[in-house]
Amino acid sequence: MTSTGGPLLLLDGASLWFRAFYGIPDKITAPDGRSVNALRGFTDMVASLITKHSAARLVVCLDLDWRPKFRVDLVPSYKAHRLDTSTAAADGAEEVPDLLTPQVEMILEVLAAAGIATGGAAGLEADDVLGTLATREGTDEVVVVSGDRDLLQLVRDTPAPPVRVLYAGRGLAKAELFGPAEVSAKYGVPLANAGRAYADMATLRGDASDGLPGVAGIGDKSAATLISRFGSLEALVAAVEDPDAELAAGIRAKLRAADEYLKAAAPVVRVVCDAEVELSRPDLLPTTPADPDRLRELAAAYNAESPINRLITALGARTA
Repeated sequence: MTSTGGPLLLLDGASLWFRAFYGIPDKITAPDGRSVNALRGFTDMVASLITKHSAARLVVCLDLDWRPKFRVDLVPSYKAHRLDTSTAAADGAEEVPDLLTPQVEMILEVLAAAGIATGGAAGLEADDVLGTLATREGTDEVVVVSGDRDLLQLVRDTPAPPVRVLYAGRGLAKAELFGPAEVSAKYGVPLANAGRAYADMATLRGDASDGLPGVAGIGDKSAATLISRFGSLEALVAAVEDPDAELAAGIRAKLRAADEYLKAAAPVVRVVCDAEVELSRPDLLPTTPADPDRLRELAAAYNAESPINRLITALGARTA
């Protein structure tokens, strides 16, 4: 593929529409009374990102399985606290606000009419789609947009093209752009392998939001120090069994007690980078909507004329 001159934007769909849902009052409704706050907010996010980054390509990445079996088999607590245990969702579906669920389909309708690609991989999370598309990109710079810090493991300078993560945990207005240098500086991990080192550090410290307990007594600072000293989680685990390794007795004991957890959690934290991703359409952004009539119908039906017009303007500006 020839470079398009702009970055490939990879958006973590659920992460962003959850933030749109909670960031905009749900009193905003369609003419039929349905809430459209997430739809409006998400559409504005996409328009803003296209404009700010002069993007030429974009994929909204989807969870086809938000809690993959291989991760649950390894760490049963993985995202278990997010399960909807109501009778209506006895199959273990993710707990999603009632007013958000129907808006996801609305968002997908708007994306399709606009001509914006979505991507998913059977049995895997959006993280794995993001990881695969970012890793295999060989032409344009990649900007991954998510509120999930785990995706900082994807940053790279080499091999080219670079991969950056726009971390939007506090919303797009306060989003931070991370490359290897920024990840290394903020989290104290080695610059040479900052992305992988971040994943190793996250495995050690754990992540309550994902149901990962981490190693008891190991926090952010000590986890970063250990990974910096030994270079990788694998080297650290090997050092635990090496009596000549310079490792404090207390730390050695904590790590030895967590040996089974560490072996299981490492592949849970690391995103899949070789998934079979299916795209709804090519990732090149159109300069005009794929189906303008349908997009106008949706704008009226969902009381979303303003954000959809901003999206159309953002697409059209690429021709200037």
